[in-house]
Amino acid sequence: MSYYYPSHLTAFHGLPVHGFPTEPDKAGRTSPPAPGSVAWRIGRAYEEDPFEVLWARFRDEVRAEEVTALVVGPWWIDYDEEGIGPVLDSIIADAHRFPALRAVFLADVESEESEISWIKQSEVTRLLRAFPRLTELGMRGAEGLVVEPLLHDGLRTLRVESGGLPRECVRGLSACAFPNLERMELWLGTGWYGGDCRREDIDALLAGLAHSPGLRHLGLQNSDIQNDIAAAVAAAPVVVRLDSLDLSMGALDDEGGEALLSGQPLTHLGSLNLNHHFMSESVVRRLRQSLEPHDVCLTLKPASLRNGQERYVAVSE
Repeated sequence: MSYYYPSHLTAFHGLPVHGFPTEPDKAGRTSPPAPGSVAWRIGRAYEEDPFEVLWARFRDEVRAEEVTALVVGPWWIDYDEEGIGPVLDSIIADAHRFPALRAVFLADVESEESEISWIKQSEVTRLLRAFPRLTELGMRGAEGLVVEPLLHDGLRTLRVESGGLPRECVRGLSACAFPNLERMELWLGTGWYGGDCRREDIDALLAGLAHSPGLRHLGLQNSDIQNDIAAAVAAAPVVVRLDSLDLSMGALDDEGGEALLSGQPLTHLGSLNLNHHFMSESVVRRLRQSLEPHDVCLTLKPASLRNGQERYVAVSE
């Protein structure tokens, strides 16, 4: 089960999220915002048309050439049998009509619509190939997710929220070249829901990020191998360049805390997020003594653990 439930985005790419079609105001008027002033959310409700119909309306009714950010909500009618592939087909086919598009978030879906582990993704790197000037890509869910190696000069921010990110995807990201990447955040999840990556996969990812000299924020979160991730991070040269590091939401305990304490110095960080941890008070105290005098903003809210309960990640099913 999940102990944290992702909710619908209210802002994306620095813009407020606005649904399409535009809902009437209190006076019954529909006055759509300027196309580039919002992140447009396209997703069907139970009574609405199929996604491909909504997409065609959006493409034709909004000045597509001015749209800068797009959020994809639920695309299925009753049950998602095909995954997001057909949605990507529609967006990619119209790529030439969206020259200003810089940010896309795929599957802005709450648990009432679909559990995160049920969301079916696709080969998403073809979206990057279709939009070489895209600067931000986010997504929720990882079933069926495929990451093919590619070079993309535009991408600045990459975020993958999942209850289980397959190791093939992590390896695929390791083989990609994002020379201008500034922020990466991966929810790696648990083996119960497909999150089967291992220490060597994390090592490969960190080595690949050495080719992203502008990287300033790294999140490797929500993992049941959070101790191994902490040990990998404690030895990775890329960490020296970071302003912030997020190892929250996972099963981090004293083993991982000790790895951070005995590894390379982290005193250059502006912030280190270790929320949802299972470390003892003594290790937490030593982390505070090691980092807080250097003005590192350290967040250390522990996870609750009942008698006999095993460590768990914040988001799984």
